[in-house]
Amino acid sequence: MAATRVQITVDCHDPTLLARFWATALHYGFPPPPGGHATWREAYLAMGVPEEELGDGDAVDRAVDPDGVGPAMWFQQVPEDKVVKNRLHLDLLVGGGRSLPLAERRARVDAEVARLLAAGASVAYPLDDPGYDHYAVVLRDPEGNEFCVV
Repeated sequence: MAATRVQITVDCHDPTLLARFWATALHYGFPPPPGGHATWREAYLAMGVPEEELGDGDAVDRAVDPDGVGPAMWFQQVPEDKVVKNRLHLDLLVGGGRSLPLAERRARVDAEVARLLAAGASVAYPLDDPGYDHYAVVLRDPEGNEFCVV
């Protein structure tokens, strides 16, 4: 039996902002509209999505792995704010694993954190306990969703 395909759906206020951020974070791209439609707006209208739910223009609201390996991401606009810590989060595995020296893993994580800060993330806190062979940084995306760079 084949594995079940997965799409990660993120509730948010600004789908375009988050789609662009996460495409940058994950080295993803943006998929073309389905079914021969010229734009996603046209595709959504053909699917029966009401015009008033589409906002302005042909906003980007999804990101995909260009190699087709990682899960697709869809950013769903919702009216409510995020109010508590995520119960599910992504770990971006950039450090290279415990087979590498801690100093090298730290340098890799810090370089990725700097790149993501420039893309709009903010630091929540580091995971850096003295004497523990682990280093990670918890970040927040532009709408406050937590994720780890490990």
